[in-house]
Amino acid sequence: MPIRASRRPALRWAIPVVALSLITAGCGTGDTPSTEGVSGAIGTTSDINPKGVDELRDGGNLRLATTSFPANWNTLSTDGNDGEIADIERPLMPRAFNTNAAGELTVNHDYFTDVQLTSTSPQQVTYTINPKAVWSDGNPITWEDIAAQAKALNGTDKRFLIAITVGFDRVEKVERGVDDRQAVITFRQPFTEWRGQFAGNMSLFPKSVTADPETFNKGLVDNMGPTAGPFLVQSTDRGQGRIVLGRNPNWWGAEPKLDTITYTVLDRNSWVGGLQNNELDAVLLTNLDDATTVRRSSGVVVRRAPGNRWRHITFNGAPGSILADPALRVAISKAIDRQGIATAVQNGLVEQPKPLNNHVFLEGQAGYQDNSLGFDPDAAARELDALGWKRNGDTREKDGRKLVIRDVMYNDDTWVQIARIIQQNLAQIGVELTIDTKPGTGFFTDVIIPGDFDAAQFSYIGDAFPLSSIPQTYGYNPGDWQNNFGHIGSPELNALIDRTLSELDPKKAIELANEVDRKVFEEGHSLPLTQSEGNWGVRADIANFGSPGLASYDYIKIGFLK
Repeated sequence: MPIRASRRPALRWAIPVVALSLITAGCGTGDTPSTEGVSGAIGTTSDINPKGVDELRDGGNLRLATTSFPANWNTLSTDGNDGEIADIERPLMPRAFNTNAAGELTVNHDYFTDVQLTSTSPQQVTYTINPKAVWSDGNPITWEDIAAQAKALNGTDKRFLIAITVGFDRVEKVERGVDDRQAVITFRQPFTEWRGQFAGNMSLFPKSVTADPETFNKGLVDNMGPTAGPFLVQSTDRGQGRIVLGRNPNWWGAEPKLDTITYTVLDRNSWVGGLQNNELDAVLLTNLDDATTVRRSSGVVVRRAPGNRWRHITFNGAPGSILADPALRVAISKAIDRQGIATAVQNGLVEQPKPLNNHVFLEGQAGYQDNSLGFDPDAAARELDALGWKRNGDTREKDGRKLVIRDVMYNDDTWVQIARIIQQNLAQIGVELTIDTKPGTGFFTDVIIPGDFDAAQFSYIGDAFPLSSIPQTYGYNPGDWQNNFGHIGSPELNALIDRTLSELDPKKAIELANEVDRKVFEEGHSLPLTQSEGNWGVRADIANFGSPGLASYDYIKIGFLK
């Protein structure tokens, strides 16, 4: 399913979410899910079948699925900022930190020997690059790669179609350190999540990709550029919908156990069947039927750790949109029964299904609080009346225009189920909702980014650095919308976001982030629905892969048991 690569979940210093799964791990029979198995809060658990590399056989092909071929391999760009593309590229690209299940960070020594906050006045961060680190084209990774990426993402040159500034809009300069293998970043304004600039969902790209706007925007549309991971792109076939990653012969670190990782483009509804038929090795499970099917299948298990993906509705508030009026968006939001949605799609998958009531923090996380406006269809009806949207039969009208909303989503059973519930909710207050399903290919590039929707349903996937995505998604910057697809916001919210990102005290930053969240609800920007259940169906003989929670994978150690 289309998943946007946001930075939203789990602050590094926080303790995130409870989501208890009721599906028994492993094979079995019976119609009733069991309460036995892994459970706990995000930030405390990971279910990846951890094994030592001595227990794994050399070689093998890990077969995974994706819903579409990459529209742009540059995940820093607006077109490439897709969670599925980021997943494919994780074994290919450098990141400064590894993350464990608790969201705790350690320097990724394959790429950096040290990353330090070396000054606070002004704020200054020094990256010391591993002297062995090279791009797949043979060029060394140097401070110039960091400098070029910082310049591309600082937001000053609007020709760069960036997905996120990730604090580089606060950077004054990037300089060479003691040699070409050291970069010193100096900030002109404090940035609370400096560790996330080359970590989590953000990887380092070579200067050959980021140095000029044309290459940044279009250079990786057809093919991946230079990489620097234990794997590289071995082959691609857009017609067949296949991407094969193979071992990087120039990799300087420990040798990976797998020979290849193969991604096949498949409709989401075919994933579980592919796992059953031994055509895939691991798939994300999004509903009870899929989880039950996997549980009854031989040779596969359900791996579970509360996930960092979350479903939501984004509204289109651009001028001319039927939802351009924030008061109208808020009224409609109040009529959507998010508890009913959570119960319908998560019953049997989590204990006590409930909606997500925060745009910044996950439930159970330090800082999480319910800032939502609540479910109140009677109030919604009164507010629509006051706005001049009068009921005429089944559908309200104003100035000869019917209140009809087109809800766009990827063609997936769960998304359609959610849309039908919303459709029923809104019909009760005289709002008509039409369901418009789209294929995965081009979903963001052709539909969401151009604003071809009144409401849109998709998921965000995050990492251990949520605050840096607040301006990306909720900042109001005409001409530089990044992930604010509905073009909704205000100068007041921008100022509050700026204060939040500048606050280096974690407790104060959390307080400010919750003020941001309440304001986002009050503007009718978007509506969080549910947090991911975090269930994966995985072949039983695969180790160090499954449902990682907040942890980052070590692709060197993923493999098949002897």
